[in-house]
Amino acid sequence: MDIRQTSEPQPSKPYPVIRNKKVLVTGGAGFIGSNICEDLLRFNNQVVCFDNFLTGFRKNIEPFLTNRNFQLIEGDIRNIEDCRRACEGAELVLHQAALGSVPRSINDPLTTNDININGFLNVLIAARDAKIKRFVYAVSSSVYGDLANLPKIEENIGNPLSPYAVTKYANELYAHVFALNYGMEIIGLRYFNVFGKRQDPNGPYAAVIPKFTMLLMAHKSPVINGDGSNSRDFTYIDNVLQMNHLAATTQNKEALGQVFNTATGERNDLNQLFNYIKEYLNLYDKDIAKIEPVYGPERQSDIPHSLASIDKAKRLLGYNPQFNLKEGLEIAVKWYYENLKNT
Repeated sequence: MDIRQTSEPQPSKPYPVIRNKKVLVTGGAGFIGSNICEDLLRFNNQVVCFDNFLTGFRKNIEPFLTNRNFQLIEGDIRNIEDCRRACEGAELVLHQAALGSVPRSINDPLTTNDININGFLNVLIAARDAKIKRFVYAVSSSVYGDLANLPKIEENIGNPLSPYAVTKYANELYAHVFALNYGMEIIGLRYFNVFGKRQDPNGPYAAVIPKFTMLLMAHKSPVINGDGSNSRDFTYIDNVLQMNHLAATTQNKEALGQVFNTATGERNDLNQLFNYIKEYLNLYDKDIAKIEPVYGPERQSDIPHSLASIDKAKRLLGYNPQFNLKEGLEIAVKWYYENLKNT
């Protein structure tokens, strides 16, 4: 496949971005990964998307397949040779591949462990052997576990509450020892409840925002776990894109080997979230305003509240989130309505 660079004018953003590099995006056909691939292509990067389509979708990357700067490698991070093939010639790795969801990990801890720990180690080894210096990887706010303190500060974590959280913390430990022993420049990003276009609304492990949105568009009542007072630091996808760019391009040596909260530094409860989604959908369908939620039992191993401190990311990476919940939600709801209303 021809992945030569183009000479098209490159756009600008209010922060440093990855330009003119060959970048491997693991899990590139997933929700977050496909948004990263799309964004990288805007800046004349050669993008290698590595995915096994277990949870990613071909439709997410279909618009990029004709772009000569985009290459798809279908493979599995559980296979070290697939990882080596994907790393060939890459200058940077943005590792997004994982088996997400706390409930799924409780139902199937073995597969979660195999993908999230063994797979992560394979990618690290392949990147090390390919002499890829900078390695940015996605972890999760779930590593804070039973720590009740708010806001969540990177250096203080509690006991994990799920197999998924264990795997993500293990990623941080492996990243630390690889940076220590092999001289790799590694930065971890702890994602907090990311949402946006292409997030899968279907299946038993669908995230709350696309799930609520699709149910409301179908004039059905979403189920809120608990009384709706549980709160989260909901983070729009463009803030995640910014953090990946910043982590990949930073020249601040103090940032290397660190993990950073990737969030907005604000929290909203599920009742507020439900009402915001209704508010934006009401712009397209007035009948949605009449729908009320149904309240169900608390979800197993769920934490009641989550709020990130983003002070460290601001100080060491220059992070400045571009979207709060309402701003991101308005864009995301519009995308769901225009693209998935009749599905």
